[in-house]
Amino acid sequence: MTRARLICALAAMASAICLPAGSALAQVRAKADVACRPAAATLQYDCTITLTNSRTNEPLTGMTLTVGADMPSMPMMHNVRPVRAVPGQAPGTYQAHLALEMHGDWTLRLDLSGPVRDRVLTTMRFDPDRVMPAAATKGPSHKR
Repeated sequence: MTRARLICALAAMASAICLPAGSALAQVRAKADVACRPAAATLQYDCTITLTNSRTNEPLTGMTLTVGADMPSMPMMHNVRPVRAVPGQAPGTYQAHLALEMHGDWTLRLDLSGPVRDRVLTTMRFDPDRVMPAAATKGPSHKR
């Protein structure tokens, strides 16, 4: 066996031994669809999060989900303490209640643990009467 072949063989054996079968390359990633609506109180919103496997679109059940929010236009100034979401009626759905500090664009940070461990970020525009993806809006809005 030549020296180059020996080095390649040793490297292949080392990677097979050192990398677990479920390495990051094969890890399941989550996809999240978020729908929020204004609640009765000002600056409070009820959100439904649907979690699915990004490859198979199967619902992710048995998850522990926390939802936090940061205002990207004002880093470190406006952030909301994460709240724990509760499982909804349909498989893969979770409910969370958010109390924001002002209207405008907020990046939701969805932290998942359980059968799948992942973090999903999505930016939404929270207005007094509606919530939509931030990409569908024009400029920043910071109304109280």
